[in-house]
Amino acid sequence: MPVLQQLLGRLATQDACLVQVESTQGSAPRDAGAWMAVFAQDQLGTIGGGHLEWEAANKARALLASGGDAVSERFALGPRLGQCCGGVVHLRFQRVSQADCEPLAQRLAPHCSPVAVFGAGHVGAALVQVLSHLPLQITWVDSREALFPPTLPAHVQAEYSDPIERAVADLAPGSSIFILTHDHQQDLQITQACLQRQRSHGDLDLVGLIGSATKRASFAHRLAERGFADEEFARITCPIGVPGIQGKAPEVIAIAVAAQLLQHLQG
Repeated sequence: MPVLQQLLGRLATQDACLVQVESTQGSAPRDAGAWMAVFAQDQLGTIGGGHLEWEAANKARALLASGGDAVSERFALGPRLGQCCGGVVHLRFQRVSQADCEPLAQRLAPHCSPVAVFGAGHVGAALVQVLSHLPLQITWVDSREALFPPTLPAHVQAEYSDPIERAVADLAPGSSIFILTHDHQQDLQITQACLQRQRSHGDLDLVGLIGSATKRASFAHRLAERGFADEEFARITCPIGVPGIQGKAPEVIAIAVAAQLLQHLQG
């Protein structure tokens, strides 16, 4: 269960102190917006660990016990905290209860970039598993409905589509797409649908196609025969995954592809 949902659930029975990074200067373990919720006996989330988090948790429990007002405090990440980052972190401490659930759900909800994974085979399943831990809204598409697991994380939506390429038209603008079905003809049809959408709307982000350099050359030739220019196909990333990671096991491919997506989204 996502940590925010855990927090909202627990606030039904007990208050917490929300500790959130307001701003940073120089090197810091987490960026502005990172948070943790401190309860009397434990905590959820993290502002970066180490002595900073330990000291912040102690201060949070003191505020929780005293019922004090919200307060902000500056922490220098130097010798006193046993951290050599050299930066400064400004933290805000605020007592929260069940009455705060709705504003907290809006305030703490991460921005989720849309991603579509075409293919529910071994690699597709491994990729969705890795991506499900990231702030993404995932659409998982296959023409074989029986392959989808019975339960999925809240931000993963399974979609049966036959023909599979029809789902491309309904994806959210700005979606990144990974094409890795069990069938090269399906891969080709999905790739063509992506190129067509780019031609008509230009609203897709990264489009990745699993395969070798040989597959890329074959697809480029076949799509050229269907009227797509080399410049259009050049926007397709194939092979996928960050360079230098060896191995063809589904989990290895999934990690390499997830790293590539993060590089792209944060670039």
